[in-house]
Amino acid sequence: MLDDAPTSHPRLLAWIDEVAALTTPDRIVWCDGSESEWAGITDALVESGALVRLDPAKKPNSFWARTDPGDVARVEERTYICSADEADAGPTNNWMAPAEMKTTMTELYRGCMRGRTMYVVPFCMGPLDAPTPMFGVELTDSPYVVASMRIMTRMGAEVLAALGDETDFVPALHSVGAPLEPGQDDVAWPCNETKYISHFPETREIWSFGSGYGGNSLLGKKCYALRIASVAARDEGWLAEHMLIMKLTSPEGQVRYIAGAFPSACGKTNLAMLEPTLPGWKVETVGDDIAWMRFGEDGRLWATNPEFGLFGVAPGTDFHTNPNAMRTLAQGNSVFTNVALTDDGDIWWEGMGTPPSHLTDWKNQDWTPESKNPSSHPNSRFCTPIEQCPILADEYHDPRGVPIDAILFGGRRKTTIPLVAEARDWVHGVYLGATLSSETTAAAVGQVGVVRRDPMAMLPFIGYHAGDYFQHWIDMAKGASGDAAKLPKVFYVNWFRRGDDGGFLWPGFGENSRVLKWIVERLDGKGEAIETAIGHVPTATALDVTGLDISEDDLNAVLRVDREEWLAEIPQVTEWFTKFGDKLPAVLWAELDALRARLADA
Repeated sequence: MLDDAPTSHPRLLAWIDEVAALTTPDRIVWCDGSESEWAGITDALVESGALVRLDPAKKPNSFWARTDPGDVARVEERTYICSADEADAGPTNNWMAPAEMKTTMTELYRGCMRGRTMYVVPFCMGPLDAPTPMFGVELTDSPYVVASMRIMTRMGAEVLAALGDETDFVPALHSVGAPLEPGQDDVAWPCNETKYISHFPETREIWSFGSGYGGNSLLGKKCYALRIASVAARDEGWLAEHMLIMKLTSPEGQVRYIAGAFPSACGKTNLAMLEPTLPGWKVETVGDDIAWMRFGEDGRLWATNPEFGLFGVAPGTDFHTNPNAMRTLAQGNSVFTNVALTDDGDIWWEGMGTPPSHLTDWKNQDWTPESKNPSSHPNSRFCTPIEQCPILADEYHDPRGVPIDAILFGGRRKTTIPLVAEARDWVHGVYLGATLSSETTAAAVGQVGVVRRDPMAMLPFIGYHAGDYFQHWIDMAKGASGDAAKLPKVFYVNWFRRGDDGGFLWPGFGENSRVLKWIVERLDGKGEAIETAIGHVPTATALDVTGLDISEDDLNAVLRVDREEWLAEIPQVTEWFTKFGDKLPAVLWAELDALRARLADA
């Protein structure tokens, strides 16, 4: 089946031959990324019932997909870091010995593509003209994955040509695990109850089985760009992070670049595409989810976005919360998964205003405003090309990336964490990131609303021991050539603090530009702040609230550092740090001790 292969890369050909012999697909297709290929793939998916074509006038070249109800999110409990040494996976990852996992999964893969097509998807994370392009090849039996990978990555013939005959790549094997017998009818969303998403850090391999959901099957995204890349970053002295990248321009024309780490469904995409309410301020998008950061020759930390598309949480996205995302989606060329379908061939989800009188929900059932369940799954997604974003920064295309001035850490907390606080220095900033906490959302399978530590918003994505990861962050300061002023300033934000009545104290969304303004003022050595036990917090008069409908009491409450609430955090952080044993950097224990002492004196 490889006689007409469009490459002579010996390692690639040998791997494909090995996988084909194991999984026994009916045929092999080399993906070229062309418009005609996209049309053929999506036409076939529509014909099979896996996709529904949306009204071309409302969402041109766009489609509605529904997953199996048991395949709707990342399955963290089935995600493994198969390092050679169990200790290297650390306490925050599931581990299985590489040989044992490969034996287990090889049996699952045996004949798993029978009756299906195996697609070869060559892809590149980041620009092809980067100094060292980061290549991958995904083998998959899911045409939905092929369509989505075309949106999310640079993929196809151009990538295969750049790969040449010798260039290294990350082999990424995926199967939905649903072989078809001769004459057997397929289902709209094939998947398997048994699921594994396995990563082999030393050999830079990804094996995924059983799930067709994006986070488990689009292997260039979390699997490569975070879990595998974080290991490469540790080994090579850079950072692979779950971060947005934005370009922020002041009314005076001063440009700042900001990276921000937020757990899934905590407003990352909204912030990356912010429409400021403050006159004269301008935000442009560089990335909404992943940042690869390396030190430049100037000693500053430079960030690139390795992705080619946006894979955003749909519910809550509308013209109030994220108008630029809506303008991006209006151009079409998108796949919408587990949202609702309108009777006139458009899509709808909770948060988009007044619901229509009738919808087809994500389970393909009739839905009306009186229905008990939401029309769209809480983790429903849009997958759309980033180049359609009307505020995409020109620098997105620059393989050098952008120099980062500030890093924001933020989660979803009802109490304790103020609207914004500035770290004292880099190590204190690493402490803030290492202790980042958030209430869980529907982006992962499990209970929603539970406070959990999510260091740097990377808990599900660190490809090695989290204690070593913290040390790597601390060591990154050396890349600034001894000049701490070149390091990004670190801030901790929380848009989600609630008042006694349960309502949000801060309006969020475009109003977050007021917080960004204060952050820029701090970068410039201005901006009033109070020295608190947890860092520098703005005074009530430091934030520009001109024209904002917020009471003085609410403003004070959202900025309050409550001593008792923070004292209650101490044992939780102590328990968290204890998990890492001797691997936890001593300077982080020192930061915790210093916080305890400051609170005692407060």
